[in-house]
Amino acid sequence: MHEKFEFKLKATSGKARLGEISMPRGVIRTPAFMPVGTVGTVKAMYLDQVRELGADIILGNTYHLMLRPGPERVARLGGLHELIRWPHPILTDSGGFQVMSLSGLRKLDEKGVTFKSHVDGSTHHMSPERSIEIQGLLDSDIQMQLDECVALPAERKEIERAMEMSLRWAERCRVAFGEQPGKAMFGIVQGGDIPELRIRSAEGLKQLDLKGYAVGGLAVGEPQEVMLDMLDITLPVLPTEKPRYLMGVGTPDDILKSVARGVDMFDCVMPTRSGRHGLAFTRRGKVNIRNARHAEDMRPLDEQSNCPASRDYSRAYLHHLVRSNEALGGMLLSWNNLAYYQELMQGIRKSIEEGRFADFMAETREMWARGDVEAA
Repeated sequence: MHEKFEFKLKATSGKARLGEISMPRGVIRTPAFMPVGTVGTVKAMYLDQVRELGADIILGNTYHLMLRPGPERVARLGGLHELIRWPHPILTDSGGFQVMSLSGLRKLDEKGVTFKSHVDGSTHHMSPERSIEIQGLLDSDIQMQLDECVALPAERKEIERAMEMSLRWAERCRVAFGEQPGKAMFGIVQGGDIPELRIRSAEGLKQLDLKGYAVGGLAVGEPQEVMLDMLDITLPVLPTEKPRYLMGVGTPDDILKSVARGVDMFDCVMPTRSGRHGLAFTRRGKVNIRNARHAEDMRPLDEQSNCPASRDYSRAYLHHLVRSNEALGGMLLSWNNLAYYQELMQGIRKSIEEGRFADFMAETREMWARGDVEAA
């Protein structure tokens, strides 16, 4: 058992990094994909399955958990790990993104943000200090600073204002977090699509000497090229000896291209959300199981996969389940998708260890481009 939070860089291949985060509740192998457990559940999955697929850490959502069941209640019940039966690391976001995106009525100022719940319309106030307090009540292992995320495109003045306030909030979060052995608080780089602001944000956060750094405010509507350009600008400013987390990203292609630039951690609802809507991710690219061509196709999604959902169920059956709106269809496709994401991460880590990440990336993208084999 590791008493402290430690990040160890084990190998590189180009700018791609193989690492390991050690903390009391377990080891996180990086690059890591964190399945999103918004309200204490990775949708349509048993957490035992999520673990078996290779996840070292999951993500919980501060905004949703504070509204229900409530952080004080979670604390009385022994913390989030105890409540959901996940004894491994959990990262909680700050709630800032959901406050901005889900709450139609909100008031933002230096103190924090006052907003109405999307659940019952009740009024809540989230300050940097309250965000850290909630994450502490949830007993999460990696806690994120409260920040303001601006949807792109936006005016420079608005992006700069939000970035500067996020920096001030990071300092307040750092004070509120204090010293918690074995746990970590990460800062979030903001600055939209403006290089100078991204650099200023990263430099400012670096002064706080945090345990890790996230890049936020990307994958919010801008093209992939803009996201990658911002990573090219931001990552070299961040300390090499600390983990780097790209929030809310993304597609398998986003992940490959971001790992190539030096990102260590990812999270995204895409594998489970896509699964519930009939879209499967496989070694051969995306498969829309709703399409009529799968109606009499007895092949599995991927006969080489170790995941039963990918290997043992026919496309015809999956097609039938999805078209019939049966819950099992979403469950099996979510299982397949999370399996593929973790297989991809495993392949990424192995290729970095062997010094051949660029080759692995090219081979993987070539397989996607070749596409899924049409049914006979």
